[in-house]
Amino acid sequence: MTTDQLLLNVKVYNSYYKRFETANVAVKDGRFLYIGPLGAETFEAAERIDGEGRYMIPGLIDIHLHIESTMITPQTFSYGILRHGVTSIVPEPHEMANVFGVEGVHEMIRASRDCVVDMFYAIPSSVPATQLETTGGSIEIEDIDRLMATEKMICLGEVMNYVDVIRDPEGKSNRILQHIRSHYPQLVIEGHTPKLLDLDLHRLIYAGIDSDHTHQSIEGLSARIAAGMFIEIQEKSMTPEVMDYLIQHPVAEHFCFVTDDVMTDSLVATGHLDHLVRKAIAMGMLPEDAVYAATYTPAKRMKLGDRGVIAPNKVADFVLLSDLNSFELDSVYKRGVQVFDRRHPLPQRVEAPQFPAHFYESVKLDPVTPADFVVRPGLPDGPYGCRVMMVNNVSTFTEEKHGEVHVSGGLLEWQDSGYGLIATFERYGKNGNRAYGLIGGDTIKRGAIATTYSHDNHNLLVVGHNAEDMAVAANAVIASQGGFCVVCDSKVLAALDLPVGGILTEAPLAETAEKVLALRTAMESLGYNHYNPIMSISTHSLPVSPALKITDLGLIDVGAGKVVPLLFPLADRGN
Repeated sequence: MTTDQLLLNVKVYNSYYKRFETANVAVKDGRFLYIGPLGAETFEAAERIDGEGRYMIPGLIDIHLHIESTMITPQTFSYGILRHGVTSIVPEPHEMANVFGVEGVHEMIRASRDCVVDMFYAIPSSVPATQLETTGGSIEIEDIDRLMATEKMICLGEVMNYVDVIRDPEGKSNRILQHIRSHYPQLVIEGHTPKLLDLDLHRLIYAGIDSDHTHQSIEGLSARIAAGMFIEIQEKSMTPEVMDYLIQHPVAEHFCFVTDDVMTDSLVATGHLDHLVRKAIAMGMLPEDAVYAATYTPAKRMKLGDRGVIAPNKVADFVLLSDLNSFELDSVYKRGVQVFDRRHPLPQRVEAPQFPAHFYESVKLDPVTPADFVVRPGLPDGPYGCRVMMVNNVSTFTEEKHGEVHVSGGLLEWQDSGYGLIATFERYGKNGNRAYGLIGGDTIKRGAIATTYSHDNHNLLVVGHNAEDMAVAANAVIASQGGFCVVCDSKVLAALDLPVGGILTEAPLAETAEKVLALRTAMESLGYNHYNPIMSISTHSLPVSPALKITDLGLIDVGAGKVVPLLFPLADRGN
């Protein structure tokens, strides 16, 4: 019998029994043909591979991520994650959709078509995430129908506005959910349900949302699984308590590992989904169970019945490992063809431009001056209570703190308040909105940071401790048509240009990783104390992530789903 490849003497992972079995594997036309004891005496192979007793597992599958969070193009992303054994992903391009609407989704898909990694796209369901922000585009029900008719969409991406789902039966989120359930009843619906419990959680599930990838606690995890939710565990949920729960309880069918957002420097230095598998093993999970949660259950969740296992007629995506416990990858195969060899890694081929011309002209802002960071609250002079966004070094969630600040000569004396200033500027040329707030906690203590990489609206966000540095940082980003800039004493410490929609670069992976690492280092040098300072600051404008955030409409009380004032009478302090 003729085959394309014959792998001899490999320890093959059997997903159905969750165990390894020494066998030979025949591959034909990009699919597995045979797994068992028969070898060269039975199969005449164009390529014979000596497995040397190595471990063979299915290609890893990540079903919840945003390519834009890595700030690179789909082609560069594919190159980067193949090196880590990831062969299939489900990206949700809601960042690009927030900038360009449905066109952004189409162009991300188009930019993915020649990628080696299989990319099955999710429909952005929450663009904008709320009605409390200005974005460049939106995704409406007619856009969803257009995507379903013209593209191969695998699921409805995370429904982020859980407050809208619970409190507004006629709101946009519920109208979209009702439309999906009526017109596309087989479509998987992904969720975003931070901290919800009891009736609120069950109402969300009743609406059709049956997964969650947000930060998990034991209470929330057990409640979600008990109510039938599928849990997508990202690294910030891999606490000792959560991992022990997953190891000790029979819940293997109800969760998988996902990355969600990975910084480029982390991708290069520590890995992607393989990093989570490696970490799970180090935390006590059996390798067989960790592999299961990165291959079989994610494929099952997304109804990808042709992959995630090594079995006859399944897509021949697989990884060879020398050591299972350290999860050291030797080589990666896509449809039976080797696409990565650790001993001989291929250089990246970079193509540009990969997007339409107007994707490089999305920041419609004039240069700013220090005067743009003078805050005029329109209140009489005197002391006031103030809301302060407090950054938390172990989460992207923030807390609301009440402090005291003075208005003098009609101006907010924020530079004497002990807090920094956070400002956001609408950058699509729609209304010229801007908003200001105060910020403290584990953020910078001097200098300034500016970025258009600010979830999910991607307006210009600036944080700083003096107006001059804030203007320098903001103008560097504006001049680059988007990006990230860190400044101190009017000197640029680190910068990354993101000219594609203000959120992506077409630079090579290695170059981008170096610049992202420099950004992280510069932010930390100014006092930022966070496991991921870039993701932390970029979510200050995410109005579905607890608790106090900011958009171009003002400060957002996320739990209440409304704009709240920065200043209030001192008599109300603490209320």
